[in-house]
Amino acid sequence: MPLAIAPSSDDIPSRKAGGRASRQPGQIRKEAAATSFCAGRSVFHLFPQTLFSPLPHWPRRRIVTLMKIFLTGGSGFVGGAAIRALSPAHEIIALSRSSGSDEAIEAVGASPRRGDLLDLPAGALEGADAVIHSAAYVEEWGPPALYEQINVEGTKHLLAAARAAGVKRFIHIGTEAALFHGQHMRDIDETYPLAPNSPFPYSRSKARAERAVREANNPASGFETFVIRPRLVWGPGDKTVLPVVAAMAAADKFAWIDGGAIMTSTTHIDNLTHAIGLALTSGKSGEPYFVVDGPPVKFRAFLTPYLETAGVVLGERSVPGWLARGLSNLLEPLWRLAGAKSPPPLTRFTAHIMSRDCTIRDDKARAELGYRPVVSMEEGLKRLAA
Repeated sequence: MPLAIAPSSDDIPSRKAGGRASRQPGQIRKEAAATSFCAGRSVFHLFPQTLFSPLPHWPRRRIVTLMKIFLTGGSGFVGGAAIRALSPAHEIIALSRSSGSDEAIEAVGASPRRGDLLDLPAGALEGADAVIHSAAYVEEWGPPALYEQINVEGTKHLLAAARAAGVKRFIHIGTEAALFHGQHMRDIDETYPLAPNSPFPYSRSKARAERAVREANNPASGFETFVIRPRLVWGPGDKTVLPVVAAMAAADKFAWIDGGAIMTSTTHIDNLTHAIGLALTSGKSGEPYFVVDGPPVKFRAFLTPYLETAGVVLGERSVPGWLARGLSNLLEPLWRLAGAKSPPPLTRFTAHIMSRDCTIRDDKARAELGYRPVVSMEEGLKRLAA
């Protein structure tokens, strides 16, 4: 991986009137030249923006790691945000399946490469230092075999391609749902077991995908894998929680389960992309890392102000958790038996996960990645409402 020695502004004097040099300690000046040493050659890179925020007592010279990154899921919420956050400092190639995805990927700062997880284009990963795998089949409803094909087999295929291409670092975007089989998950950390036999297709497929990623870790051969696990990702650009709930409310189909009283952790998109960036150079390989915004809150206390930022007011209608779970357990098998392509009014996964506490500790990410939330829930909501 190429390394660049980026001078601090202490090393780049500026001229005031009268010709005296002045210095701006603690910040790299915009468009500062950095010398990169790669394969015995010196190449000059111009950084289009400041890469570090002002901080006191930093050393006069800092090491900036410049990588070529292959990313999946670039047209999605998480992948697109990761591109936007990382592209100023790294070259990013993103897998794309359509012209629409091409446009979305280019708009956030990456170069699209047409292909599919199960049919990667030849040479797609050539020269890549790292892979960020955020693509997944996350639909609420679909054939169970499709979850397995995309989330498990697709991940294994990408792992094999990355190893063959000499990629050094593989970062997989996981989920707390990979641990879920219908139970409360309270104050959990990374010692909590995966659920590869979960009754929910999404959960078991993500558990099996994560297991494959961690088993592929082989530092001795130069291939290291990492898993970043967010919970309930939200923020600007959200394509899942906010638009889905807003559509339900607009159609008068939204109801709380147990009054929205479950306790939940959350992960703002900026905190997730911050953790992904840290995992490019930090952490213990073969390990999973939970990343959350901070202390857990009641689901209602989060979702109500979140939807209000989009002008959506949620009603008071509520159903008991036991009733929601019972109805979903009855309806979903009937829909499956009928071969229905559209979901039942309430799926088993939604009824169960929305009626169970999910509170998470991120001590491990703080200790080993150096993770700290960069956006609090309060600040994130305030920005969205502005």
